[in-house]
Amino acid sequence: MLGKLLRDRSGNFGLMSALMLVPLIGVAGLSIDFADALMIKQQLQDAADAAALGAVAESSIGVSEAMKMKGNGSIEAAIKDAENIFRAQLARSGGFTLNDIKATVVREDNQLKAVFTYSASLPTTLLKVINKNEITVAGQATAVFQTETFRDFYLLLDNTPSMGVGATPDDISVLIANTPKECAFACHIVENGVEDPNSYYNIAKRLGVTIRINVVAQATAALMDTAMKVRKSPNQFRMAVYTFGEKAEDTKLLEISSLSDDLKTAKEKAALIDLMSIPYQNYDNDQQTDFDRALKNIGKKMDKPGTGLSAASPEKIVFFVSDGVNDSGKGAGCTKRTKGTRCQEPIDIRACDKLKEAGYKIAVLYTTYLPLPTDGWYRDWIAPFQGEIGPRMQSCATPGYFFEVSPSQGITEAMNALFLKIVSTPRLAS
Repeated sequence: MLGKLLRDRSGNFGLMSALMLVPLIGVAGLSIDFADALMIKQQLQDAADAAALGAVAESSIGVSEAMKMKGNGSIEAAIKDAENIFRAQLARSGGFTLNDIKATVVREDNQLKAVFTYSASLPTTLLKVINKNEITVAGQATAVFQTETFRDFYLLLDNTPSMGVGATPDDISVLIANTPKECAFACHIVENGVEDPNSYYNIAKRLGVTIRINVVAQATAALMDTAMKVRKSPNQFRMAVYTFGEKAEDTKLLEISSLSDDLKTAKEKAALIDLMSIPYQNYDNDQQTDFDRALKNIGKKMDKPGTGLSAASPEKIVFFVSDGVNDSGKGAGCTKRTKGTRCQEPIDIRACDKLKEAGYKIAVLYTTYLPLPTDGWYRDWIAPFQGEIGPRMQSCATPGYFFEVSPSQGITEAMNALFLKIVSTPRLAS
């Protein structure tokens, strides 16, 4: 009887189809249920990341309790905080059952570490035909915050003639309306040590016009106050301040204040920073803004970058403030067209990359280069790459260490915001 059935070919297609139906449904179910599981896993991971970061954020219970501790140990209040954040993130989510969650928040020396693990199950759909009724997903998030990270900041402030532009659109309008050549730049002319009383720099002063370098100087001084306010020990932050030089005849990396934790003195010196002077209009083809040289030379000023775990091993950070347009004698290496050897270009990030490859971090405050459509030089040379200036400045910065500030915004507030972002932000550990 069995042999006859096997020899009978008339119903094989139906029989084979029936036999294959279960695995086919299983395969289809696997793809559908797997896609659902991935989506839910991402929701859970995002919530876990938020919980771990929240537990060690600057304003969190974890940091507050850690600062009170005399030694190392677990911080129970922060553990509850992490669990509450995790559940709050998932308040509107569904389709799964939490099996287990666990948070640990521990202080280890000057580092606060949060680890959040989770496990959940979700019901299957078509996989049930192969007796697979649920899928389990699990994961972990880790975040760290150093309660007292030691950092050395090397402030590189662009004080070249382009930073003599009016600080706001109103300041620019006043300069254009009151200068013979309708110029938006307050050129600072000093010849043989003698100040030209009729230079646009002095016209701006008489009119009460604020130029961008004045605002940068004020912001740098204010930054010292912020650093003194937030530091947890007198030597946690050290600052050094540099510009591109006092006068165009001697452009160089000029030390305004040497590296020191005496931030009060650094503040007093920073407040005196002024616009680079030129002996006459168009001196040296206006080639005073050499980013490549400045970044290379500031790299020589810095010792080997450290871990930040102690005053003997501080992190090293270049804090670069500029409008982002290089103007120097460069020739063949220029990324844009040249006029002879004069190179006008957005910052060449190769100079930034060399510092980052050496282990230094770069924070960039980009003071937006203002379009000057009434200026023929701007239209011919700068306008063609105006849209590249900001992106290149951002590429120069270490990821997360970039801030752009427009003329209608406050440079002081922006500089403080960037500084606080650097010193206060916890990070997810890989």
